[in-house]
Amino acid sequence: MAFAAQFAGVYLNFSPEDADSRSRKLAAFLPDASDPQMGWDGFGKLAAVAIQPYDVDAVDAQNAVVSVAFQSGPRRMMLSVPIYYSGDEAGKRFVVSGRPAILPAPAPAELPQIAPPETDDAAAAELKPQLEGFFTDYANGDAAGLQRYVAAGKSLPSFGGAFKFAELKKVVVPVGGATREIQAVVVWVVPNGDAPPTPNTTDPAAVGARLEQAYRLTVEKQGDKWFVADIRGAGRVVD
Repeated sequence: MAFAAQFAGVYLNFSPEDADSRSRKLAAFLPDASDPQMGWDGFGKLAAVAIQPYDVDAVDAQNAVVSVAFQSGPRRMMLSVPIYYSGDEAGKRFVVSGRPAILPAPAPAELPQIAPPETDDAAAAELKPQLEGFFTDYANGDAAGLQRYVAAGKSLPSFGGAFKFAELKKVVVPVGGATREIQAVVVWVVPNGDAPPTPNTTDPAAVGARLEQAYRLTVEKQGDKWFVADIRGAGRVVD
C-alpha cells in the first residue's frame, strides 16, 4: 500500500514545467519500456495532497489493485493502482502493472441518531467550575495549579501554553456513582505566534483562532469535590 501511495504522489502531481522531473520519478515505479509520463499528454496541471492508502483488492498471490485516497482542490477522490508483487530471491519488489484510474471517493457515511443518556444536572453544576479551572491550567501548563484538579495518585501532562482556555461550552454528566465518564466540549484559543494584534483589528490572521473540541474525562468525587482522573478524545458527543 505504501508503494502505491508513493506512486500516487508522483502520478497525481504534474505541470509542464516539471514534466522531465516527473518522468524520472515515475520510472522508479514502472516496468521497463513504459510510457514515461504514464498517459499524461504534457499539458495542464494537477495537484494532489493528503494522499493515503485506502484499500487493497487482492486478485491473486502476486496481483492486487490498491485504492489510494487523495484531495485535489475541494474534491476528495480515489486512485486505483494495479500492482504486481514479486517475492523472489531479490526480496519483496513491486511494480505498477497497468494504467491507474481516478474514481470519485465514497460519500460520507450516514450517521445514525443516538439516544442521549440520562443526565445528572446537579453533578454537572458541581463539575463546571472544577473543569474550568482544570482546562485553564491544562492549557497554560501550570503544573502545580493543574494538580489541584487531578485525582489523588494521578498525574496528567498539559499543553504547556500551546493553547489558551476560552470556554467550557458543554458538559454532559450521566447519572452514576463516585466515578463517572463525562463529556466536555471546550473552546481553545490558538495563540497567534506573531506580534500582539492591534486593538479592534479587522485582519482575521492577526487574531488568535477559536477551536472547539470534545473530550471524554473520567472524574472521581473525593470528599465534596470532583477531580479528573483521565482525559482523552471524546469520539462522538451526544447533542
